[in-house]
Amino acid sequence: MKLQSPPGRPRSSARAATPFATHIAAVRSVFPPHRYAQAEITGMVADLGGLDRVQRALLSRLHANSGVQFRHLALPIMEYRDVYGIGLSNERYASAATDLAEQALRSALDEAGVLAQDLDLLIVTSVTGVAVPSIDALLIPRLGLRQDIKRLPVFGLGCVAGAAALARLHDYLLAWPAQTAALVSVEVCSLCWPRTGITTADMVVSGLFADGAVAVVVQGDQAAGARGPSARPDGPSAASGPRIIATHSELCPDSSDALGWRLGQDGFRIVLTTDLSDVVEGKLAAVVTSFLARHGLTVDDIGTWIGHPGGPKVIDAVQRSLDLPDSAVAMSRRSLAAAGNLSSASVLHVMELTQAQCRPAAGSHGVMIGLGPGVSVELILLRW
Repeated sequence: MKLQSPPGRPRSSARAATPFATHIAAVRSVFPPHRYAQAEITGMVADLGGLDRVQRALLSRLHANSGVQFRHLALPIMEYRDVYGIGLSNERYASAATDLAEQALRSALDEAGVLAQDLDLLIVTSVTGVAVPSIDALLIPRLGLRQDIKRLPVFGLGCVAGAAALARLHDYLLAWPAQTAALVSVEVCSLCWPRTGITTADMVVSGLFADGAVAVVVQGDQAAGARGPSARPDGPSAASGPRIIATHSELCPDSSDALGWRLGQDGFRIVLTTDLSDVVEGKLAAVVTSFLARHGLTVDDIGTWIGHPGGPKVIDAVQRSLDLPDSAVAMSRRSLAAAGNLSSASVLHVMELTQAQCRPAAGSHGVMIGLGPGVSVELILLRW
């Protein structure tokens, strides 16, 4: 029998009556070795942009109010003086992003007890540079992945890409429940910081974004807990992590100018307006409550919230829209303070912190909230 969404409601990829789920076996973050306090990066950005005294004062205030304490950079801080222009910046991006992606995926596979040749699908998301062949292809010889592995590089979704790709990976495994898939979100945001014509929006994002990668290994229902002949004998069971129960995607109308990229002579430049937090605060509650209602849940039934740490104003907007306590967004703020905004990888880093530090109770529900250009919202319903 074909299941249909209730009349008048947006269609979701979830099917409320089905028992099927996918299992998150591992989530691992990797950062470059170059870690700096926010004040050090503020000075570097001011020097690279040739800012005058008034601009430097504004930059310092914006960076100090960003909620960021430390960030990891792909290059030693002094080397950024020698990396200018889209050509050289993108070369450094391709090298750094591939290295970070390899480290993150290797670490996640090891944690999950899954051998590289047992992966059936690999999705790689990134929006801070371009690599052709794509990073997923470059990882095949490095990790010993199968030559016939299915690959999906994702570009253009921005900060929402980590959650969106995890949702699409879930969709794939519902169709192929005996398979194992992986997602790598990798971003080298520092190579996108502008050098000329610095605007207030440029100053804001230069105080938020940073570099890193997060890999997630997910198994279908039949694969989770099954020990194949080539599986590592000491590997943990995938069922110890949360299950993905349902997903939902929604694009907020008339919000396409609030957030995005444009391509300039010196590389990608941010498009950011003050409308972003207003859109999130005004639209998110209706999207979330409708999604939860289709699964017999309310906001009060959710014990764990995994929200994209886009910045203090975005986190505040999520909290106000859903009327959440401070504890519900604490991991998002902690991720932002410790590592900055990692774009597509950030919400996955919050999930790793949540799993390690909060240890949600068995049987409890969680919701991942991805936010990105569009303005787009990606929701994932989890159950521990």
